[in-house]
Amino acid sequence: MAAADASPEFRPEISVSPVVTHDGLQFWQYMVAGSIAGSIEHMAMFPVDTLKTRMQAITGLDPAHHVGARRALGSILKLEGPSGLYRGIAAMGLGAGPAHAVYFSVYEVCKEKFSGGNPNNPAAHAASGVCATMASDGVMTPMDVVKQRLQLKSSPYKGVWDCVKRVSKEEGVGALYASYRTTVVMNAPFTAVHFATYEAAKRGLTELSPGNAEDERAVVHAAAGAVSGAVAAAVTTPLDVVKTQLQCQGVCGCDKFCSSSIGDVIERVVKKEGYRGLIRGYVPRMLFHAPAAAICWSSYEASKSFFLSSSLNS
Repeated sequence: MAAADASPEFRPEISVSPVVTHDGLQFWQYMVAGSIAGSIEHMAMFPVDTLKTRMQAITGLDPAHHVGARRALGSILKLEGPSGLYRGIAAMGLGAGPAHAVYFSVYEVCKEKFSGGNPNNPAAHAASGVCATMASDGVMTPMDVVKQRLQLKSSPYKGVWDCVKRVSKEEGVGALYASYRTTVVMNAPFTAVHFATYEAAKRGLTELSPGNAEDERAVVHAAAGAVSGAVAAAVTTPLDVVKTQLQCQGVCGCDKFCSSSIGDVIERVVKKEGYRGLIRGYVPRMLFHAPAAAICWSSYEASKSFFLSSSLNS
């Protein structure tokens, strides 16, 4: 009799677990949830991303290039006004939704296949994240190139389509993918650290309050996302500098490179500025990714919960 009573009490506890709650969703539901989360994240954090791009794009020996985030922000607001922080947001809007739809759906599918029945396998989370970023970067890289060129001070492009047409005509379509290899090399460790840290932080925070309610779970997702975003951003800043250099090369005073070799870019940055040049923009990058990841994961998990509750009620 005791065993029979224990089972009904145990099953509801399992049903509120963040891991099990979202199992069983269809592929398109993961895509929609990811698209919503990515769009909300990037639109909300776009001004910080603009600040980071400005700080990373221009290299040189002039000490004026080594400005902090506060001075860089003040300069943009003084010379261009608040609208200067939002140049290129249309390109981000076009790319973020589809890219994150691919990102999260591939992650969920791979996580299920790689986990081997163990939902708390950090290696599976890391490997799934790498697969997800390789797929999504193929979608996002061209729009990211356009976005960053539009973000530059005195950008010569009138808008998204003008930038796409001029880059394709003057530099070839390949220029839109010049940073793809660097992006994948950067995002692979970023995503591996990000997803593994997120799942571990979420599990640890959940265990602190095993009987957590819906509002508490939202806080857990946001906190775990912020921690994972900040850690991953700090680790991969040097590669992000390389990516920005390649995407903005030859525009508004940015260096032009003969190849898309990561080593060549690093060598030139270090030669001009020392190793300090490889961490330029790390403050706005962390300021971007911590809240961005909190927003993204909270939105994503909420969207999955909505789909799950809708399927249970139907």
